[in-house]
Parts: sequence; C-alpha cells; structure tokens
Amino acid sequence: MADDSINTPEERPQEKSQEQVFLVVVDESEEMSQALFYASRCAIRTEGRVGLLMVVEPAEFQHWANVAELMREERREEAEDLLQTIGTAVQQRTGKMPVIHIREGNVEEELIKLIDEDQSISSLVLGAATGDFGPGPLVSALVNKVSGKLRVPITVVPGSLTQAEILAIT
Repeated sequence: MADDSINTPEERPQEKSQEQVFLVVVDESEEMSQALFYASRCAIRTEGRVGLLMVVEPAEFQHWANVAELMREERREEAEDLLQTIGTAVQQRTGKMPVIHIREGNVEEELIKLIDEDQSISSLVLGAATGDFGPGPLVSALVNKVSGKLRVPITVVPGSLTQAEILAIT
C-alpha cells in the first residue's frame, strides 16, 4: 500500500521565505466585501497579507490626447482614493498594510499578468454575486476559461455569507 505522507526532508515542501498574499480584486460590487473579509481572515490565520488589485479601464476618448490623459488621471486618482480607504480598513483588521496594485487595461488580462509576475500571491479570493444572473462576470470568466492555467487556487466566497459565517469557516 502506498504511503502518501511526507517522510523525508527532501520530500517536504520548501518553506516560503515571503508572506503569503491573498489577492482580492477591488470593484464596487457588494460581494467584494465578503471576499475582502475572507481574505483578511486567511491573512491573519497564516500571518500573511491581503493584496488589493484595482484595474482601471483605459480611456476610450482618442480624439484629443489631453482629454484622454485627463480622464485617465481622474480614474487613477479615484482608484487610489478607494484603495486608500479599503487599505486602511484591511490594516485595522489584519494589523498589516495590504499590498496594493493599480493596473490599467482589461481586468481578466491584468489579473492573470499580476499573478504570473508576483510570486508572493498564494491565492485569489473572489466574491460571488447573489443575484439571479450568476456569480458575476469575473468569477465566471476565470473559473470557466483560465482556472486551470493559473498557478494559484481561486477561492470563491458566496456573497450571501455573513461575517459570522466567514468567521466560522476561517
């Protein structure tokens, strides 16, 4: 009978020299708060950190470069303000400042690039929508199209979970 346990030092997984990061995609959805709370609890339990990614859509206004640049700067400032607010709440909850990423482009593409680039990211935590239209476009896209290609697990937190229920499972 095969023994699946790890017995020798050579067979043990290597200790990570850096903190685990539980990445949450920041948007204005209701379910994002459940994903953030779950990621915070995981970070506390593992002495890791929460990562926040906000992807700003590129400016579509191409006729006047100055107007497009101004729109881009405004979107970035709004993203920075929102991440500052959320980051402060995460720091109060976990005791550590989150790792903050702001990208411009397509959310799915930028998320995949970030996970490939940043080896400290150990898990992607997403909130699932509670409405009748499915779990949400990002959850659907990632789980259906690319989940097998990501190097990290995806945790989908139901948007209907309460903080008490999340506390019970983390």
